[in-house]
Amino acid sequence: MTTFGLIHGAFHGAWCWERLEAELRRLGHETVAMDLPCEDASAGNARYAEVVVDALGDRGPVTLVGHSLGGLTMPLVAAARPVERMVFLCAFIPRPGEPFSTQYGDPGIFPETPESTWPIVGEGRMAWPAERAIPALYPDCTPEVAAWAAARLREQTLTPHGEPCPLDAWPDVPSSSILARDDLAVGAEWARRAARDRLGTTAEELPGGHSPFLSRPAALAEMLDRIVRS
Repeated sequence: MTTFGLIHGAFHGAWCWERLEAELRRLGHETVAMDLPCEDASAGNARYAEVVVDALGDRGPVTLVGHSLGGLTMPLVAAARPVERMVFLCAFIPRPGEPFSTQYGDPGIFPETPESTWPIVGEGRMAWPAERAIPALYPDCTPEVAAWAAARLREQTLTPHGEPCPLDAWPDVPSSSILARDDLAVGAEWARRAARDRLGTTAEELPGGHSPFLSRPAALAEMLDRIVRS
């Protein structure tokens, strides 16, 4: 049995993991999900990590799963408390000492998509209306699931993008990567390279888009179960 600490990405909340949590518990695991303060302009990845550490409490070593922007927070948690493994799920990866924004120019990190599917950027924050978010984040979800998720999206500040990663060195924790081959938010080819070059591993792959915890939770749970058992 493994305890999974589930770190959501931008715009989301603990609610996004509900379907995956049910599948992981069916396989005998425990889960902890939390809401990150993504609307708080004063909170960046360092503050997000504090929220995760508080939510995990005094549990022993856990396996962390960081989705999308949650990948920037996850190594900070691993540096602060016992962690057995980090799993980057359709996720970005920080570079110690640098803000994430320095990676914007990495080839293929952001797939080319129609502007009509982009989030709306305002004064230091972003919003993602349903008509834009559904084709970008949930293209392979059922219409009912996609509408349910899009209606719960929150505003996301740009603070985590511009905050320098406070790590001096990468945490000494095994890392895995899971990518989605048709991801429209995190480029699949970039994710393959990043897994190989930066995590020293070969990415596991799922079909479909950016949110496999909603579109194929059973398949994702089985993959996570296999990763922690290997």
